Amino acid sequence: MYTKKKPATSVSWAGSDVLIEVHQLDSDAEIDDETMEGLDFLESQGEDFERALESTGFGRFHYALLTLCGLIYLNTAVAITIISFVLPSATCDFQMTSSDKGWLTAAPMLGMLLGSYFWGCLADTKGRKVVLIGALIMDGLCGILSSVAQTYILFLILRFINGFAITGAMGICFPYLGEFQPVKHRETILCWMEIFWTIGVIVLPGIAWIVIPLEFEIIMPSFKYASWNLFVTVCSIPSILIGMWLLFFPESPKFLLECGEADEALEVLRNMYSINTGKSPDTFPVHSLREKVRTMSVVSQNSTRSVRSLRIRKPKELKLLLQEIWEQTKALCKPPYLRYTVLTCLIQFGLTSSYFTLMIWFPELFYRFEEFESLHPGQSASVCDVSSIVIGGNSTDVEYCGEPIGDEVYLHTLIIGLACIPTSLWLPLCVHRFGAKFFLVFSLLVAGGVTMGLYFVDSSSTNLILSCIFEALTSLAISTVYCVMVDLFPTQLRVMAAALSLTFGRAGALIGNLVFGFLIDLHCVVPIALFAFMLVGSGLLCFKLPSTGQGALD
Repeated sequence: MYTKKKPATSVSWAGSDVLIEVHQLDSDAEIDDETMEGLDFLESQGEDFERALESTGFGRFHYALLTLCGLIYLNTAVAITIISFVLPSATCDFQMTSSDKGWLTAAPMLGMLLGSYFWGCLADTKGRKVVLIGALIMDGLCGILSSVAQTYILFLILRFINGFAITGAMGICFPYLGEFQPVKHRETILCWMEIFWTIGVIVLPGIAWIVIPLEFEIIMPSFKYASWNLFVTVCSIPSILIGMWLLFFPESPKFLLECGEADEALEVLRNMYSINTGKSPDTFPVHSLREKVRTMSVVSQNSTRSVRSLRIRKPKELKLLLQEIWEQTKALCKPPYLRYTVLTCLIQFGLTSSYFTLMIWFPELFYRFEEFESLHPGQSASVCDVSSIVIGGNSTDVEYCGEPIGDEVYLHTLIIGLACIPTSLWLPLCVHRFGAKFFLVFSLLVAGGVTMGLYFVDSSSTNLILSCIFEALTSLAISTVYCVMVDLFPTQLRVMAAALSLTFGRAGALIGNLVFGFLIDLHCVVPIALFAFMLVGSGLLCFKLPSTGQGALD
């Protein structure tokens, strides 16, 4: 005789008329040898939920969900890179040096560094939907407050909070979307998210081009609100609107099953079926649904329901939450997940540090090229020479503070976004033919070579060409990493694994922005060579990743 110390589950599947029935045994119930063999067999089966999910069909619900998650991802592209247009515009208002700009670009990255694991832990214990809503609302409100900040320090703090909030939405939207998708559509649907990031990269300079050049200014004795402040406000409002729209979408049915809330999960599947087919939810062929035995800690099984609310009402609930986070963290750091955890963290560090640093500083570099070419018409110079001449030629204590950003800077940044469209379409259309691993290796290795090439550019036009290639390939890699991670880890560890890798990525972005801000005017070849090395290193590490997209979502 055996004593089963965790809940046991039995399942039956009834022919074409799908029927999944469950009998939950008492946690201390004695189980004979025959029953134990049956349970061991059932625990090895992972198709029951997938079959029920496939029974919902594929249609309007999935397209609406893709639109929602795509807008979240688009919004993160805007929120993360908004500083790139604030830097030139706010230089005079905040009297910023290159060092000050480095700290300002690093502040959101520091927020992301601290927020990534925080939001991931919450999402894996309290649910994807409620955490997404909280992160989006926080980002929107803090963004609006930052738009009226009157001092550099206050603006810096609020942008730090923006980074803390938006990283939650960025890390959770992929697992949330993926857990609603049948296996045969999952990888393709997740790859379509890249097009939304591209749209965000295109939309941001478009909004900046419309708003920042406006001759708009409100001046009071202790208050100033200019066009760049309005730009920050406009870019903050979508977070609140998307968070409100998310209220009308359900929690992930896979997460609900992992929490033992099978009736709620079944209701979600019924509604999906009704929206996709136009039929009554009562005609959904699955009549009863329970998940296989959960392979998490005893703490998780006993406490999941008690921590589903965002509010911690009792010390015991906080203790259970911290225990759950600790158990899941230990699971990520032990076989069989340790190898994938280390790989994804290192890849994210190299990729994210290079991408977010250079993308945030590209408009500033375009601005410096424009100023150099206006001061020295007909002459050519490298990025490093341009920075030293433009900044070094300014005799004031505050670094160059000249005319507003020219139209050419907005146009160049817009062209960079448009250059991403071909790769954004190439990924979802060809991912099944080449595999996500191919796209990761190809994009990272080529992007590394392009980054090194930035040192040799001698004009704004060649700088633009290389910048377009860099953005197209690195943004492709960013999205592909998220797609791969959905399949690398099981449901109860998925968001936390993504959050841990994002934490390493944000640490790299924080260090990268600080290094770039301090060295761009002194030894700019050092950060350029460093980022090229990290991109190539990340590409080589991708060879160690397994092929994904074929297995069921655990």
